[in-house]
Amino acid sequence: MIYKGTSHEYLFLTDINPENKDLIFGAKDTELTLIWNTGSEMNITVDKVKYCLSQNDIIFLTEFHQIDSIEVEMAKMLRFNQNFYCIINNDNEVGSKGLLFYGAMGIPVVSIPENYLESMKTSWDILLTEMDAKDNLQIDMLQSMLKRILILCARSLMSTTDYIKLENNQADIIREFNYLVESHFAKHHDVAFYASKLNKSPKTLSNLFAVVSERPPLSIIHDRIMIHARKQIRYTQLSIKEIAYDLGYEDLQSFSRFFKNKEGISPAQFREKAS
Repeated sequence: MIYKGTSHEYLFLTDINPENKDLIFGAKDTELTLIWNTGSEMNITVDKVKYCLSQNDIIFLTEFHQIDSIEVEMAKMLRFNQNFYCIINNDNEVGSKGLLFYGAMGIPVVSIPENYLESMKTSWDILLTEMDAKDNLQIDMLQSMLKRILILCARSLMSTTDYIKLENNQADIIREFNYLVESHFAKHHDVAFYASKLNKSPKTLSNLFAVVSERPPLSIIHDRIMIHARKQIRYTQLSIKEIAYDLGYEDLQSFSRFFKNKEGISPAQFREKAS
């Protein structure tokens, strides 16, 4: 079912099965997607990384992710654009920026706990019902149910990770760092830049990340650069020099050294291997 508003608002809900699984491909600019596995198992490959989802796991994707393949029995998909609901401008309402979406620490997969499952199903059913409403309150109700789903997912993720060891303001710093890296990784490769944006010292950031992750902030920045580099090398015809420049490297040699240090082979060898 599709909702389209007068100002290009877009919300799409559908059940996914082996016959219509191609619907998951081709997200457009500003579109965000969550896929809720309701079958026994789902395998999805994103940017050449395979994710195995158990029943009632949900994966969260942005328009920047390249979905390569999916093996699915049954799933629910929800996709919306920024015009429908902008999680960046409304982050104080949901708290999903840098956590569920636009996070540099990796693609989140949330396991919905039993005590949230009925609320998730109810919210989804209300969304489906409201898709048929034709009054001027429809979009408000749709947005309300979307926010409820995102809040339940954010709470689930926070409660099952080391985020629970942090105070709320500390968790917000990490979420904001993740979002800033997602926004600036192509130009800024040093922790000091992000620390200054957050009015914190690099050491403070490192101490916070030591609580919730085995990866320090610099590793997260470098990993995000590598995700983009691999994607550009695999899926585009850009030269290695052009990719290096787009990622903020002034010369090809510096980028090649960085890439080989992380991947074990040069960018040119990686392209040849991927072809």
